[in-house]
Amino acid sequence: MDPLLRIRGLRVGDPRRPRLRGIDLDLERGDRLGLLGENGAGKSSFLLVLAGVLTPTAGSIEIDGLNGRQALRRHIGFLPQRVACYPELTVRENLDWSARLHGFVRHRRRQAIERALARVTLEPSARTLAGQLSAGMQQRLGLAQALIHDPSILLLDEPTASLDPIQTAQIRQLIEAQADSVSVILATHLFDDIREICQRVAIIADGGKVTDLPVTPDLDLMSFFQTPRSGAG
Repeated sequence: MDPLLRIRGLRVGDPRRPRLRGIDLDLERGDRLGLLGENGAGKSSFLLVLAGVLTPTAGSIEIDGLNGRQALRRHIGFLPQRVACYPELTVRENLDWSARLHGFVRHRRRQAIERALARVTLEPSARTLAGQLSAGMQQRLGLAQALIHDPSILLLDEPTASLDPIQTAQIRQLIEAQADSVSVILATHLFDDIREICQRVAIIADGGKVTDLPVTPDLDLMSFFQTPRSGAG
């Protein structure tokens, strides 16, 4: 069976100093893949290309056999490092705005909002202003926004970086709970995110993929970071 996501020769930026250097990667249905690397390694640039924010210099991206921005828009849900919400709007109003961006008509918006609230257990806070939410609850809102159109692939950029231990555990559980309905690519520099959430890990350094291997109990992630590296942005 063909992979859900197939990436070949992905490059971004000036050839003399690229942000991404010819990355090849496959993602199967149901995969939870971690992108692990130091700050500046190229993880965020990679996610921004998949989210359709950055245009690649070279290479190909196919999702379910399709390519182009429309395929990315339909199949990709993206939670960036900073949740893109309006603090003066309620949780429900922010989700309505996200559904409108995806072109949902009125009755479909209502259905999508209720489904997204339930997926991240955010129903009790639906009428709360986004600006009054805790950091953990704002991440839930961002996750609901990313899932509003029922994507095939969920992109997460450092989803636990600013959270306390309890909020971190809750967000990790919510991400794992999506495994039956969406494939996940999670960019992080935290080893525990990889161990707790991911089935596979791709090590990213200097804008390129160093290796791709399964996450096992005895996997020594630190061994890939013994030599200091300069970042790619």
